[in-house]
Amino acid sequence: MDSRRTSGLLLPVSALPSRYGIGDLGPAAFQFADLLTRTNQRLWQVLPVGPIGPGASPYSSPSTFAGNPLLISPEPLVEDGLLTEDDLAPLTELPADHVDYARLVPRKREVLRTAFRRFRADVSTPEATRVQQFRASQSAWLDDYALYAALKDAHGGSAWTEWSSALVRRDPEALKRARDEHETAIERHVYWQYLFHRQWTALQAYCHARDIRLFGDLPIYVAPDSADVWAHQERFRLDDDGTPTSVAGVPPDYFSPEGQRWGNPLYRWDRMEEHDFAWWTERLRRAFELFDLVRLDHFRGFDEYWSIPAGHDTAIDGSWESGPGAAFFRAMEDKFGELPVVAEDLGIVTDSVGALRDTFDFPGMAVLQFAFGGGPDNDFLPHHHRRNMVAYTGTHDNNTIVGWWRDDLSDKERNFAHSYLNLPDTNPDESVHRQALRAMMASVADRVVTPLQDVIGLGSEGRINTPGTMGDNWAWRFTPDQIAEEDETRLAQLTHLYGRASGYGD
Repeated sequence: MDSRRTSGLLLPVSALPSRYGIGDLGPAAFQFADLLTRTNQRLWQVLPVGPIGPGASPYSSPSTFAGNPLLISPEPLVEDGLLTEDDLAPLTELPADHVDYARLVPRKREVLRTAFRRFRADVSTPEATRVQQFRASQSAWLDDYALYAALKDAHGGSAWTEWSSALVRRDPEALKRARDEHETAIERHVYWQYLFHRQWTALQAYCHARDIRLFGDLPIYVAPDSADVWAHQERFRLDDDGTPTSVAGVPPDYFSPEGQRWGNPLYRWDRMEEHDFAWWTERLRRAFELFDLVRLDHFRGFDEYWSIPAGHDTAIDGSWESGPGAAFFRAMEDKFGELPVVAEDLGIVTDSVGALRDTFDFPGMAVLQFAFGGGPDNDFLPHHHRRNMVAYTGTHDNNTIVGWWRDDLSDKERNFAHSYLNLPDTNPDESVHRQALRAMMASVADRVVTPLQDVIGLGSEGRINTPGTMGDNWAWRFTPDQIAEEDETRLAQLTHLYGRASGYGD
């Protein structure tokens, strides 16, 4: 993996400005790439880009392969004559500074339905041929996903485990009848995936031409109500009606006496290995198509994972079980060569997890907000960083650095951070984000990624996600007036000063 010093920004596509209720793959995405170029950034971390699940989370997606139709930009569809400005009027009524999912989702879906109806009116166009070519190229997952999505629509959003027993079991005759009955809906979902693909690849090409690499995210587990579990039940720990028998989570600790019960079905790793990890191969193949660099979420789960009996409401009675370990990554290297992945190794990292990460030379992570407990020996402090890691002020699951400074620190931690970051005694709130950015840029870590909010100094109002809550997560968006010229200038200067401006093309 390229080890030149680089830096980048973290910003989900949904947080971009637009007139249509949510950030999308339209003009603002290209303008953000231009901002990255102006400030000498070479990484754009976008987090998962799949369809959203409960709480608008892209980490509980109904598909690990599909793109999020809500991110499709209407502007190119207007240019193609598939939409009019009148069609988009309901979207322009939505707020500009956050995503109102309750209002956005039905309106955006109706706009996309309109585009599909007009596209389908003439299936002899070159575009129709390209849709079929895309469908064939993604057949490993797209047919199952489109059928699942069509059936979910037909069942009023019910989970697949609540469908007829024949559909739950994927009886061949039942599947054939469903494909015939829901042919139009299936084609619609295929078309929406094509539109996402077309717009994503255009943005990808634009970024690559400017030496910007797209940095994505791959959650280790998939949602129980997903096309992935429905289509591959034999690879998950399920009973005969599709209900998980054991689920994922993490054990109790000082901060969480009952642990965390995530509820994702666990893999049958023995079945996966018997099939040469075929499903995971396709999963990584898709991720590497979308992204230049992929963060493997909960990397520890590949070494060992916490298995919770599905009937238990907490994680207390779980137990550690062995993951696939090195055998999995060797199999993936045999298929893909060197793996462009980052190990999300936050939390407790055992010796075996560290050894697995280092055996394959995967970069780990360091987060500044975790650095000020425990004194100067804390591994997350910049003077303990390693070259082969990605250093962050915070991630999408953290408060902003200003919000952290104001709200999240004990007096002891605040005093330590005040000294370490060399903050002024007067109004430290106004400079903490600048000093935190400087500390990260100066780090020996080869890669630094900073949430946009920490470049422009937003408080807790700019937080993306608060784990374990179902509030206004994934709703924050920035507006163009929040980025001052001095913010851009400072970011560009720090990038040059600390030798991170060379990029990939030099």
